[in-house]
Amino acid sequence: MYDRLLKHIETNNILAFEQFGFRTSSTEKASYKLNDDILNVLKNRMMVGGIFCDIQKAFDCINHNILLTKLEVYGITEIIYKLLKSYLKGRYQRGVLNNYSYSSYSNWGETRPGVPQQSILGPLLFLLYINDLPQITNENSKIVLFADDTSMVITNPNPLNFEKKSVHKIIQDINEWYNTNLLSLNLDKTHFVHFVTKNSSSIDLNIMHGNNKIANVYNTKFLGLTLDNTLSWRTHINTIIPKLSSASFALTVVKPFLSLDSLKMLYYSYFHSAMTYGLIF
Repeated sequence: MYDRLLKHIETNNILAFEQFGFRTSSTEKASYKLNDDILNVLKNRMMVGGIFCDIQKAFDCINHNILLTKLEVYGITEIIYKLLKSYLKGRYQRGVLNNYSYSSYSNWGETRPGVPQQSILGPLLFLLYINDLPQITNENSKIVLFADDTSMVITNPNPLNFEKKSVHKIIQDINEWYNTNLLSLNLDKTHFVHFVTKNSSSIDLNIMHGNNKIANVYNTKFLGLTLDNTLSWRTHINTIIPKLSSASFALTVVKPFLSLDSLKMLYYSYFHSAMTYGLIF
């Protein structure tokens, strides 16, 4: 069923090109796209900010009725639709507590929202559920998706209109989309970064999601990279230095006991991979 569903999606080019998660596209390509969008705006001397969103319990909050409606919109009908409907609905689970002498069980309960965890279909169904999210963007915003990680690059040539007409507008659209699709933001992992050149200073914006303020930060994590508001990479370098130091020490310790081929394998696994992550050239 997964192969047939994937073939239908690829044949009809259904998935948004802004989505990099669970596909052949890598996290590095998503990171490059985001950084390239920000740098192009800064080169044009425009205001630019990034909203880095995280969906709270993303896979557990998928509404089955909404998902099934979207599947029909994407042309998934008849037998496959019925199979997926049966796959999603009417599922039961219970907890098991194993002891040395006996096992106890909770009562069976129906699992209502969400897609089955650790299943091959789950990630693909999730991508289809949020596939229409990029439609909220406008001429002043771009989006990069990696599964449930949502990043918005917001721009405006007029500094006076940046906060009210760009940032607040896209936040309003995000709120509306999340509410319509019965999802919610994890505000502890959702941040706003005002990106500037090295000779400029960032501003603290009052960005609200409902009654909660989205934190303004100078750096944030994005797919394994630490982005700072000037894209200087100093914060990211400082983050990986301890990892590289630990890897170097480990290689020094095991060097007398391993062959050159084994040492190379460890080097590429622990040192080289950390040092070069995010470099696509």
